[in-house]
Amino acid sequence: MAGRIKDEDIALVRERTPIADVIGEYLQLRNAGGGSLKGLCPFHDEKSPSFNVTPAKNLYYCFGCGEGGDVISFVQQIDSLSFTEAVESLARQTGIVLRYEEGGRSTSRRDEGKRQRLLDAHRAAAEFYSEQLLSPEAVTGRRFLSERGFSRVHAEQFGMGFAPAGWQNLTDHLRRKGFTDAEIIEGGLASQGRRGAYDRFRNRLLWPVREVTGEVVGFGARKLDPAEDGPKYLNSPESPIFHKGRLLYGLDLAKREISRQGKAVIVEGYTDVMACHEAGVTTAVATCGTSFGEDHLKILRRMLLGRSNQGSKVVFTFDGDKAGQKAAVRAFAEEHGFTSETLVAVQPDGLDPCDLRLQQGPQAVVDLVEGATPLYKFMIRNIIEGYDLSSAEGRIAALDAAAPVVASIRDEGVRLDYGKNLDRWLGLMDESFVLRRVRQHMRRGGSQGTTRAADRPQDRPAPTPDAQSAPYDLRDPSVQRERQALKVAVKHPNLARGFDTLTDEDFTVPQHRAVLQLIRAQGGIANVTDPESWALTLRDAAPNDAQRDFVTRLGVEEIEFYGELDEHFAQQMLSTIRTHSINRRESNLKSELHRIDQIAQPEEYNRIFVELMQLGQQKRALQESDSGGM
Repeated sequence: MAGRIKDEDIALVRERTPIADVIGEYLQLRNAGGGSLKGLCPFHDEKSPSFNVTPAKNLYYCFGCGEGGDVISFVQQIDSLSFTEAVESLARQTGIVLRYEEGGRSTSRRDEGKRQRLLDAHRAAAEFYSEQLLSPEAVTGRRFLSERGFSRVHAEQFGMGFAPAGWQNLTDHLRRKGFTDAEIIEGGLASQGRRGAYDRFRNRLLWPVREVTGEVVGFGARKLDPAEDGPKYLNSPESPIFHKGRLLYGLDLAKREISRQGKAVIVEGYTDVMACHEAGVTTAVATCGTSFGEDHLKILRRMLLGRSNQGSKVVFTFDGDKAGQKAAVRAFAEEHGFTSETLVAVQPDGLDPCDLRLQQGPQAVVDLVEGATPLYKFMIRNIIEGYDLSSAEGRIAALDAAAPVVASIRDEGVRLDYGKNLDRWLGLMDESFVLRRVRQHMRRGGSQGTTRAADRPQDRPAPTPDAQSAPYDLRDPSVQRERQALKVAVKHPNLARGFDTLTDEDFTVPQHRAVLQLIRAQGGIANVTDPESWALTLRDAAPNDAQRDFVTRLGVEEIEFYGELDEHFAQQMLSTIRTHSINRRESNLKSELHRIDQIAQPEEYNRIFVELMQLGQQKRALQESDSGGM
């Protein structure tokens, strides 16, 4: 087995690998003077750049979180690699042949890092699929592309491929390349059957999903034969290298233009990304079978340099149907983490960018993006459309529904402007009255940006209070998250692994704690033997009409998600609830710690301090578990 990499080779890797180029693949860097570069730290969440890179010294350091090191330690940290794996990865990129203390090259497959092995397998798979797209069997796939206005040049630009209909075409090909069945299965390229490994993708058109660095880490696949079983779109499963919640399709192609233009366009599908790029909207990206979330937001914010880069824009494109409206609501929930301006582009006739380009030409796609509406305006207009503005009662009801959105705007000048517009849109002709209503909502907490007032009165699920009629505000993001988790636990207990570990402290309202206790009284999620009748079992066991009604609502309400409703989605949701619960407890303990006299009450001070340390350990363990893909 090859031994330790020679010190002089490690030094050569450091010398020949420009740290600014490597880090620039993950975040936008700008000149900070004195030979330094600055950007948003990729290792902690921040709004202003505190991550500094000094190319002359080949070092980086974040003054916000204290992370620092050289180009090797950066790659270790950002890609979760060992020191040896990071050196080998950089050596491959720079063409350096490494030598080891025991002699010889690192040619033994046993010596290669698991991550690199999986990346190599995906590179081989992408090449195989690309070649297959030219085969006679792929005529349906080529026809699919042609019907949508894409040529062979477009397919090659995006690295597209075709998975043959057989059960072991790719698996056999990778075996011949020296990859084991265990590696092929772990990477998500094959599944485990009773007779061994078999191809995950069969008779499908494929889009390779790449990291920002250009490495293929997974695939998105579209079914070509409607008569075949399986979903229309099938993505790679979660794996050591594929985490769909942290990937944006097309980012490897769009990253430089996003940084240069200070603009990112979020679309909903792979062909939409292709259509946008071909129309000249080269900053378009899409999520990979999941909803746009906090990790996606962090990636784009680093590319756009956060709030310090005034004038940057994020444009969401949505269909004009109800699903598109709901997607806009979710975008609004994430808006406060974005840069200065977030916009929504909705095509009234419901055409997505791909169909729009096909039917009306590429300029129509450009016009759609350029004509985007500010997200706040879209939300407010969307809300008031659900009310009868011909009556005084309807206008006042619309005002009370829309005022929290206006109140959530942080910039005072923008908030005032939207308050005046709201008065005009409602036809009240009394600006002072409208602005007074907005200020009332600000005092209630609306200015924290937690309002979800987009639910129209006819669409809004009415929460059922418990016997004590405790407050229940669906505009509160914590309530929204917890309600989503309870829906999964009630409707799909087979996906809610880990729900039983939640405690009363993890839920913010009595109604949710009551459902948790009800589930616990029935033996918990782990003991559900009949998932289909589980909701009815809970309903029948509810101790009173209020709880019975609440469980019923949970069992019939839609679960908001994109892509596949799978165990990973459920685990992410539960993990988020635990994290927010820990954050609440940490905040309370820190407040308590500040009120205690350390000298007069040393035992109490130490008790709280120890508890804070334990919570910090729990949070880190949870983060490590998430990064491993639950």
